Amino acid sequence: MIVPAVQQSLGRPILAVFRNALVPHVPCPAHRAAYLYLMEDTRVLYNDSCPVCSIEIEAYRRRAVQDGLPLQFDTLDQAARWGIPPDQAARRLHVLHRGQVLSGVPAFRALWGEMPHLQWLARLTGRPFIGAAAVTLYDQILAPVLYWMHLRRQRRG
Repeated sequence: MIVPAVQQSLGRPILAVFRNALVPHVPCPAHRAAYLYLMEDTRVLYNDSCPVCSIEIEAYRRRAVQDGLPLQFDTLDQAARWGIPPDQAARRLHVLHRGQVLSGVPAFRALWGEMPHLQWLARLTGRPFIGAAAVTLYDQILAPVLYWMHLRRQRRG
């Protein structure tokens, strides 16, 4: 599957046969580089100017390094490589997992699922009632408040 940013710029996926397997063929070198960059490992795109976000992501990063997990962490200045405007990226957590860009609670669940000590949290938030409550809490309260704080910090300079 071609990631949405590359797929959007190409219009539709183009596949080519390479070493007896179907692999995406991305003709433009710039788009190919973006595709390969996004397909490496599970990647996290987060707002590094947000103190709450930075503390949480830094804890994930330390644990990923400690456990030797294939996780990469990108800041808002790399949002363009994801094909996401920085303002949109600042609104919520984004995770590229198995070729799919996820945001919000599904992004957290993908990240937690990659970390052995947090897999229980991924499973818990995957339960119907708890998952719905987590999505509502994040989408309606946490993400908007954190984004409002982000805009406030930007206005103050």
